[in-house]
Amino acid sequence: MVVIENQSQVARAAAAEAVSVPGPRIPREARRLLHELAAAWADVADCRALEVVPLKGAMTNEVYQVRWLTGLTGGPAGEKEEEAPRREREVRKVLVRIYGDGVDLFFDREDEVRTFECMSRHGQGPRLLGRFPNGRVEEFIHARTLSAADLCDPEISALVASKLREFHNLDMPGPKSVLIWDRLRKWLRTAKNLCPSEEAKEFRLDSLENEITALENECSGDYHWIGFCHNDLQYGNIMIDEETNVLTIIDYEYASFNPVAYDIANHFCEMAADYHSSKPHILDYSRYPDVDEQKRFVKTYLNISGEESDAEVVENLLQSIEKYMLASHLVWGLWGIILTMLTTLTLTTRSMRGRDSSSTGRRSLQS
Repeated sequence: MVVIENQSQVARAAAAEAVSVPGPRIPREARRLLHELAAAWADVADCRALEVVPLKGAMTNEVYQVRWLTGLTGGPAGEKEEEAPRREREVRKVLVRIYGDGVDLFFDREDEVRTFECMSRHGQGPRLLGRFPNGRVEEFIHARTLSAADLCDPEISALVASKLREFHNLDMPGPKSVLIWDRLRKWLRTAKNLCPSEEAKEFRLDSLENEITALENECSGDYHWIGFCHNDLQYGNIMIDEETNVLTIIDYEYASFNPVAYDIANHFCEMAADYHSSKPHILDYSRYPDVDEQKRFVKTYLNISGEESDAEVVENLLQSIEKYMLASHLVWGLWGIILTMLTTLTLTTRSMRGRDSSSTGRRSLQS
């Protein structure tokens, strides 16, 4: 199983190197939608005078904050709008999400949008303001995204534990069957199809089917509470209102029903990551919660109703989390391999198109 963990880190490294943050690139259909939204807001004077700010941290999508200046928030009588300092004017904000290429290999976008809309109806996330062919416009949440250091803060970690229990208890539509093992096998097939033989051999893909089956069998008799899981609870997917300390969990691409032990295990693994560091692909396991921190998180999670959980229940969940940690490494290891192969194929295709175009140009000049 150590090999699995190392594969996960190698794949994360390759994926991190492949991801870059482009400049503002808002499709025409999205701009049209943004103009229509802003035109409906009486306080926006010019719906076309929008400002686009790229947001960092997204791994599979491009995410932008779009904002418009509005009228005055109050000032001296007779003051002209152009004389008012910017800080005294309100700003309308929305979030634009442009879907990444190839993400349909990881999840079904229509399922994700339905989850997004359902979460909004539950009051658990931002509202959906509109859709365009390769993305959507969302309500902008006026809260701060957590940092890597925040996850290690005991007070914030306790808030996350309580919020995660609330998330797991959501009554979401659709089948309540566990997805993790089917997802692993599906992603393994995809990785095998994309990888050249040498890379497949290096990543030991041929042996992973047996690893997945062995781990599934090992976990089958464990703490088996199934809930609606986020499956990607890294710090960038958690926001906090610093006035109220209310948390909001965002980005539901990978959400599904799963053992809650898996979701907690994945969150613990994410505590070792800092995607905004100079080496985002290097996981620092000194940040992984120790036994006392894990126990504190699990007790807070279980005791949301105010009743003290039985010590045996706490211990059983902790043991199950430890096993599902290996499933987390498998998931993101395969994710990294697939993303890296897709990026390599995309770059190769673009390079070949460039050479073809160049050759055509030379032939045209010679003729």
